[in-house]
Amino acid sequence: MRIVFYVLIAGAAALVTFGLAFAILKLSHRYRLYPKIRERDMHSRPTPRLGGVAMFIGFVAAIGIASQIPTFSLVFSDPRKVIGLLIAALIIVLIGVADDIWDLDWVTKLAGQIIAGWVLAASGIQIFTLPILGGVTILPDSVSLVVTVLTVVLVMNAINFIDGLDGLVAGVALISNLVFFVYAYFLAAYAGNTEYFNLASLITAVLIGASAGFLPLNFHPAKLFMGDAGALLVGLLMAASAIAVTGQVDPETWTYGGLLLPAFLPILLPFAVLVVPLLDFALAIVRRLLAGKSPFAADRKHLHHRLIDMGHSHLQAVLIFYGWTAAFSLGCLAFIFMPWQTASLVILVALIACTAVTLLPLRGRARLLSDAALGGPDEVKAILEQQVHDALDAIPPTPSGAAKP
Repeated sequence: MRIVFYVLIAGAAALVTFGLAFAILKLSHRYRLYPKIRERDMHSRPTPRLGGVAMFIGFVAAIGIASQIPTFSLVFSDPRKVIGLLIAALIIVLIGVADDIWDLDWVTKLAGQIIAGWVLAASGIQIFTLPILGGVTILPDSVSLVVTVLTVVLVMNAINFIDGLDGLVAGVALISNLVFFVYAYFLAAYAGNTEYFNLASLITAVLIGASAGFLPLNFHPAKLFMGDAGALLVGLLMAASAIAVTGQVDPETWTYGGLLLPAFLPILLPFAVLVVPLLDFALAIVRRLLAGKSPFAADRKHLHHRLIDMGHSHLQAVLIFYGWTAAFSLGCLAFIFMPWQTASLVILVALIACTAVTLLPLRGRARLLSDAALGGPDEVKAILEQQVHDALDAIPPTPSGAAKP
């Protein structure tokens, strides 16, 4: 029954976030608080981008409610961590809102992210130890600080980079944090590595609620975007929850049901739930550096753009991202409850299924061209021209040709 308290907190975050997001949507349209459409955007109508403010207030409200519940007293016994988390979140939201309104340069945004990461680390939410190959490695203070800040900045940018399709970040965050909550719940309830009511689980529950409350207005076709404020906030909170739990795990005590758990799981799972954003982030950095551009220069070559270009619809591309996120995170989580052979088979089957669905349009094109080849070169040429035409039609119009709200 103790899980009910987390459900209540998540519910509070969801209700506050949804209510405020709806109010922000109405106010944004009344006062035209939305930016012009950019060339890389996937939508064709100007859409408000201040949904992250609603998520932030929902997060703060849920934390405030939790502070008044006696069962969460242990979480707030060291208020320095909670205060540091709130300050870091406020910094990130202010930076995000400023970027959504004035389109800040990447140096300013990166500086704000580093400051937020430093505040988080200075408050005590820091990677002091790492469970590596069955043992615990204690990091020197300077290394701990640098690793923490770099991790926070990396996760924030990885989440922000995939924020290009309706409902993508909110849905990925919802799936990832549900899996991570199960992981944190297992650590406390069964493995005995953490206290049941802990900061990591609380952050995860609040983020689940905020994502669920925002998703109805953000799912395709989106009425409201979370903007950089929301995407960076989601990244910050996911990084904070992973950091908060990682240093509490002693791999030498990890046995459950007679099974020895992989000692590297405390490190692997946080990356598994973020594997899609991190992959997109890494590819974007390499792509831009090879082109002689800034690693933070925006473009229209992210993974979600490529899915659209392959022939997937907007909604299909989002669902494919959901599928890959669930496959990696649930597959990694399976190692807790199953023998490693069974867990490996589960994740292999899931990845094969995701790959097949992802590449399905290519198979359809190949079959179409094969059939057309029987009709001669003219028919093949006509099909290729039609595919080019369809791909161009899928690209949203530039601001000058955008529809009026």
